[in-house]
Amino acid sequence: MNEQRRQVLQMLAEGKITADEAERLIDALERQQPEAPQGTESRAKARPKYLRVVVNAADDSSGDGQSRVNIRVPLQLLRAGVRLTSLIPPQARAKVNAQLNQSGVPIDLAELKPQHLEELIEQIDDLTVDVDDPDGKVQIFCE
Repeated sequence: MNEQRRQVLQMLAEGKITADEAERLIDALERQQPEAPQGTESRAKARPKYLRVVVNAADDSSGDGQSRVNIRVPLQLLRAGVRLTSLIPPQARAKVNAQLNQSGVPIDLAELKPQHLEELIEQIDDLTVDVDDPDGKVQIFCE
């Protein structure tokens, strides 16, 4: 039994919530974290909804010592963006590709397909990026 479910049952036992409220809370927890059937060793991964980028670093410039960046990008936005690249006219796509190449990003937008994004998402479990600062840490993961 997970901790959240235990807390709901504890609140029910203490009379803080009714049985109906406890049932709704437990149902919501089960929808939020579906469990694999017992007896299966590997759990099926839920389809991630967000790409999260977390940056922790010591920051001497502001004087407070720590800086933290925490960005959560909906993967649906990325999926929609990949689909929209097919709507870019060929002349504009050539100009965008040339500018990307000039900036050091050798990507051909004509080759960007939704299945490529899905393959990338499947492979990102927890990526840690090394930075020059020994106290700094960058993490990229899907949730």
